[in-house]
Amino acid sequence: MNWLTQGTLIPESLDSLPRWLDPLVNAVDGLEVQDLTQFIPRIGEGVHSAVLVLFGDQQDVLIIERATNSRSHSGQPAFPGGRVEASDESAIAAALREANEETGLDPSGVTPFAQLPDLWITVSNYVVSPILGWWHEPSAIEARDAAEVASVHRIPIADFINPENRVRIRLRSGFMGDAFEVNDLLVWGFTGGLLSTMLERSGWSIPWDRDRVIDI
Repeated sequence: MNWLTQGTLIPESLDSLPRWLDPLVNAVDGLEVQDLTQFIPRIGEGVHSAVLVLFGDQQDVLIIERATNSRSHSGQPAFPGGRVEASDESAIAAALREANEETGLDPSGVTPFAQLPDLWITVSNYVVSPILGWWHEPSAIEARDAAEVASVHRIPIADFINPENRVRIRLRSGFMGDAFEVNDLLVWGFTGGLLSTMLERSGWSIPWDRDRVIDI
């Protein structure tokens, strides 16, 4: 398939969004894949998956903690999501389905408003479509499958912005990336990197100490 290389808004959804999301909407419209990663997927490369980056009415973000024995990225905080199946009409449909299966949220209460460029996670060979959503009618959530999800969290955006909660992680390979210490979780990897980019691009980020490093 041809991978999406530029951020795309869903015009019919924009009028229903709260005004506090305007900086993010403006930041992701036309965002190039090169603005997010150096690993650009090529035709025929990777397994297609989708994640739901869900913004709630409490100005928060939905984060799950994967179970330590889950099939991929075990033990890591992440956005809800998973593989795009043949039965899914689109990456948006897959992201909503996976979020429902993992947390129990009602997809009818979610308004998808943008799809970011497809991002290639080289370590797992997944090509991920990030779907941004507005949780206009929140529903009850919980970790529905203990084999896949250990816990579910609604984390205030303000906690991600707080400089005291921002760190960088360093892997044994020498790779370094942005991360967050929130809700007794270390949010790093794909999720931490994408959150950091959205904060920076939207203008929500404030200066923080990039010399604070945690070795993974």
